[in-house]
Amino acid sequence: MIHKERLTNTFLDLVRLDSPSGQEKPVADHLCALLSARGYDVHVDNAGSFFGGNSGNVIVRVPATGPGDAMAFSAHMDCVDPCIGVEPVLTDGVIRSATNTVLGGDDKAGISAILEALFHLEEDGIPHPELFLLFTVCEEAGMFGAKHLDFSRIKARDVIVLDSSGEVGTIIVRAPSKAGMTITFHGRAAHAGIEPEKGISAIQMAANAVSRMKLLRIDEETVANLGRIEGGGQTNIVADCVTLTGEARSHSNARLMAQIEHMRLCCVEAAQELGGNFDFSHEISYPAMDVPADSKLLHRALHACNDLNLTAAVKGTGGGSDANIFSGQGLSCINLGIGMSRVHTTDEFIRVDDMVKAVQLTAALMQR
Repeated sequence: MIHKERLTNTFLDLVRLDSPSGQEKPVADHLCALLSARGYDVHVDNAGSFFGGNSGNVIVRVPATGPGDAMAFSAHMDCVDPCIGVEPVLTDGVIRSATNTVLGGDDKAGISAILEALFHLEEDGIPHPELFLLFTVCEEAGMFGAKHLDFSRIKARDVIVLDSSGEVGTIIVRAPSKAGMTITFHGRAAHAGIEPEKGISAIQMAANAVSRMKLLRIDEETVANLGRIEGGGQTNIVADCVTLTGEARSHSNARLMAQIEHMRLCCVEAAQELGGNFDFSHEISYPAMDVPADSKLLHRALHACNDLNLTAAVKGTGGGSDANIFSGQGLSCINLGIGMSRVHTTDEFIRVDDMVKAVQLTAALMQR
């Protein structure tokens, strides 16, 4: 049977552990101790060494007790800020943070659901194929844990990620690719009071370029945003350097590249008009995820929802997750809604009953 009290306590213990991106060692140590004590094969890879983190991904292998192909279940250990000193409170079946922090249900609710589902199957002697539990680091900062995961240890071709908001029964099958952009405009410094005509304002050049750009919602598949502007100095000096940092996302790789090129050409025109120059660079942060309609994994999830009387909702999302990375590795992958609400805000909350539903769905998928 599913132990609701144990599930709740597991979650409360996890959210009390500090875990900003790159600093997940308290959570990793807790999981390693908990799972090693139960006799599972636990390994921590060296992913953290690639980006200066203090822990790698926790990879757990659970031997098969029945037939079927191996499966993997994943959730990430880190949280967005502010996540230091979380004090969870449970009132009327709802868990929130008592202070001005996020709760950390994103994604410690996913971890808790995976653990309780496994314990339920093992304790009740319910057969399952070989399972791999993947608890990743640094997802919120750019999926760096998943990008550097030791895939040689994972024999599964199907991966179920528990890292989406929305009702239990939500199945995320589409997520966009994301490109980060850095644009630096170079002008010419001059005294702004005595000889401003000898200067070329990098701020003016940047403003000229931005005014030409199509930003925010571009079309039904594509968005773009400039999130930061830095540069300049004293008001009596014509600014000679300004840097813009932004991103673009799209479910279509062709549209993503078209948006990037559009933004670059806007910079070309602004630099030519004002006589300066610029540096433009972009990097694909993660690939798009697009699960085909005939995916066996998707249909298994739909059947499981039906068996549990959960309302299935197959959706796309505008955000990325570790599922994008796994999909980019050629694995069959879906991302499940687990009931967490208002994530990435200090109003975040989750209902215990929704966590139980997430455990039921996870356990059903683990059985094959």
